[in-house]
Amino acid sequence: MRAVLAGGLVLGIGLTATVAAWTDTEYSVATFTAGTFSIVGATDGATFTDHASAPGATLSFAVAPTALVPNTTVYALYSVKTAATSVAGTVQLTADAANSTGLGAYLTYGVTSIAGTTCSSGTFAGGTVIVATASATTVSAAGSQSLSAAGGSVVNYCFAVTLPSSASNAAQGTTLTAHWTFAGAA
Repeated sequence: MRAVLAGGLVLGIGLTATVAAWTDTEYSVATFTAGTFSIVGATDGATFTDHASAPGATLSFAVAPTALVPNTTVYALYSVKTAATSVAGTVQLTADAANSTGLGAYLTYGVTSIAGTTCSSGTFAGGTVIVATASATTVSAAGSQSLSAAGGSVVNYCFAVTLPSSASNAAQGTTLTAHWTFAGAA
């Protein structure tokens, strides 16, 4: 019996030494680079540039928003997309709290996203609602819109600003320089 145990011990040591003689290793490496995110805007739907600080681009209304009278609505386009080297992201329209001063206390507005770059009563009505019609000028969009990478998609915002028929005589001669921000995120 001792001879069998001794033989088993020698055999076990031999197998252990044989198994330990074979090894292999694999390695991997990866380089990571952060992308960039940037949005650009255009008042004409074609000439995009960065408006990184206030006051930003001036909206171009088809009918000048001067000498507004009750029951008048004016329309303006503002388009947003990612820059040529940007990753994809989202954009959300926010209204400035100061939009309620002066004439802003009487004005209402709405915003829709439209397929083309012609912002009018017809295209506004057919667009996707971003800010409901007849909202106070301080109301921001509830949600955001998607933007493809490298300027692959454009969100065309159609603004409709109205001096309602209910505007009182106190609105006469008042003004508002309204501010909206398009906050992008990746």
